[in-house]
Amino acid sequence: MQGLTFYEFFAGGGMVRAGLGDGWTCLFANDFDSGKAAAYAANWGEGEMRCADIHALSSDDLPGVADLAWASFPCQDLSLAGAQAGLGGARSGAFFGFRDLIAGLRAQARAPRLLALENVVGALSSNKGRDFHALCAALRDLGYACGALVVDAALFTPQSRPRLFVVALRADLEPPAGLTGAGPDAAFAPPALLRAHDSMPDDLKRAWRWWRLAAPAQTNARLVDLLERDPADVRWRSPDETRRLIDMMDSANRAKLDAALASGGLQVGALYRRTRKDAQGRKVQRAEVRFDGLAGCLRTPGGGSSRQFLLIVEGGEVRSRLLSGREAARLMGLPEDYALPARYSDAYHLLGDGVAPPVVRHLARSLFEPLLRRPLGQAAA
Repeated sequence: MQGLTFYEFFAGGGMVRAGLGDGWTCLFANDFDSGKAAAYAANWGEGEMRCADIHALSSDDLPGVADLAWASFPCQDLSLAGAQAGLGGARSGAFFGFRDLIAGLRAQARAPRLLALENVVGALSSNKGRDFHALCAALRDLGYACGALVVDAALFTPQSRPRLFVVALRADLEPPAGLTGAGPDAAFAPPALLRAHDSMPDDLKRAWRWWRLAAPAQTNARLVDLLERDPADVRWRSPDETRRLIDMMDSANRAKLDAALASGGLQVGALYRRTRKDAQGRKVQRAEVRFDGLAGCLRTPGGGSSRQFLLIVEGGEVRSRLLSGREAARLMGLPEDYALPARYSDAYHLLGDGVAPPVVRHLARSLFEPLLRRPLGQAAA
């Protein structure tokens, strides 16, 4: 098919660009973080990236007519792990800067045919669902019909990373047969999405689409398959440090470790330190581990509790270390030649804020590209 074009907002290191692939041409990319913009330029060149606050941009800054505008707007105010200020928060409120740019393009008869927004699943319940409804209403008012899917990167790479993808097609365009359904697709519509839809006002439901997405091929990748033998950017923890991690486990997590030790073979666990309440209601720090072949969701390093550890269990011994930058990049589905920032914390921050490229590729192949095959300007029936 003819090459497609896109704008990429909140672009980070260009992981959406990596996922869309060579059949797509980036016309414009934006991020306000200079470190992320530098990572983008290191991988894709400096031509399309504009490092600026999205509120400082206007539609006149955006060249041409893009088929797709992608926005992975900040999640901190919507995440269940954050303060949940919602779309009114300073960071997640950047969505409205994106809205204003699309409104400007619409006024110039340059509105993209397709919009895609990515965020945490907590966006569905933020502010008791009102933030999600406000987002959908904003898209409707821009002249789009939207729907949403929840896709877990674990379908493609050994990282548990469910994310919300809101896909909006211009309302004057009719989607090809087979790309929408009368009701939700259970594979990509968990209860949180169903609740968010069910509580919508009727006028928003009339502008809603239940998108259909093909089931991806089953992956056999495991966390252990992606590990470096002796990474240069992280150190092995001392036996005492490892023991302190183990001592932070509750009985359920200690049972998982004991089972891994009893197996006799190599077992790799992914561990996070989290704040929980004990039986007396006091906040305590716990170490929670999984040995199911998946890493936990990569997060930005906002303190020691957000850094993911590995427990390497073999021969009756337990060793521990942080996940390396390259391992994190592999868990995101990035190629080996993807250039990471030199500093570990910068690399981990870039990756923890990113979008898994294999998920983007699947969305593009199964939904975006079929939607955009219809000639521009064909009206809905």
